[in-house]
Amino acid sequence: MLDVGEATARAEQAGVPSYLPRLSIFQVLLQHPRLARSLSDLLTTLLFEGALDPRLRELMIMRLGWATDSVYEWTQHWQIAVALGIPAEDLVGVRHWRDHQPFGPSERAVLQAVDDTVGTGSLRAETWAALEEHVSTDPAVLLEVVGVVGAWRMVSGLLRSLGVPLEPGVDPWPPDGRSPAGDAR
Repeated sequence: MLDVGEATARAEQAGVPSYLPRLSIFQVLLQHPRLARSLSDLLTTLLFEGALDPRLRELMIMRLGWATDSVYEWTQHWQIAVALGIPAEDLVGVRHWRDHQPFGPSERAVLQAVDDTVGTGSLRAETWAALEEHVSTDPAVLLEVVGVVGAWRMVSGLLRSLGVPLEPGVDPWPPDGRSPAGDAR
C-alpha cells in the first residue's frame, strides 16, 4: 500500500477524485495509476451517475460482499447504504434474502441477478424476465444491473486477492461482526 500522501499525489496526476486516496483500495490501486483511474471512472459512474435505483444498487453490492466473503466490500458499502437511508435490517436481510419478508419483487430480482452471476457467471432467462417485469424495461437500467454485478464482483476479487485491509479504526462486518464463514447457512 502507498501512504496517503503518495496515493494523493498519484491520484492528482492520474485524475482520480481527491477523496479516494484515503481508502485502502486506492492506496493499493494507485500503484498502477491508469488502472486506478479506469476503475474509479467505472465505479463513480455507477455510484453517482447511474439510472439504477441507489437502494437496489447497494443491496446488490451488499449481497456481493456477503456472497464473495469480501469484508472490505461489505463494510464500506454498509456505510454508503446506511447514509442512503437503507434500514440495517434490509442490509442484513441480503444475507438470506429469500427469507427476508420485507423484500419485494424488485429487490428479489436484483438479488437473484447477483446470485446467478456469482453462481454461474451469467443471468438466467427467468432472472432477466423478473428484472424486466419488476425493475425496468429501460436498457440503460438493465445494463447497469449487469454492470454493478460485474464491477463489484471484480472489485471483490481484487480486494481479496490483494489482501486489501480495512482502514484503521473501521470495524469489520457491521452491524454484528458476523461473516459468511462464521454464519451457519
